[in-house]
Amino acid sequence: MSKYATGKWSYGISDRSGFRYRLKDMRKEWNGLLVGKDEWEAKHPQLEPLRARPDPQALRNPRPDPESGHVYVNVGDNIFPPPSSKAKAMVGVVGQVEVNTVAS
Repeated sequence: MSKYATGKWSYGISDRSGFRYRLKDMRKEWNGLLVGKDEWEAKHPQLEPLRARPDPQALRNPRPDPESGHVYVNVGDNIFPPPSSKAKAMVGVVGQVEVNTVAS
């Protein structure tokens, strides 16, 4: 059994213009308004959010330039936290990374 009556002789009032339309000729818009067929508008594609993609951050398989010769990497001086008063003194040493290339 149907939940609603067919209403083939019923009328409805447009939410946009206030004009009277046959209820069977009215359409519901994306924003919930019930309007006549001549007033109906589809949702504009600009209102749909774009899928967020992460920005590329690093190169895949990076290699140093062989023409530049030596490559030095400085990691900074203060990479270890200072020792707390309760813990024993902590000493850390970081060296240099060196890449030597041979020019042919």
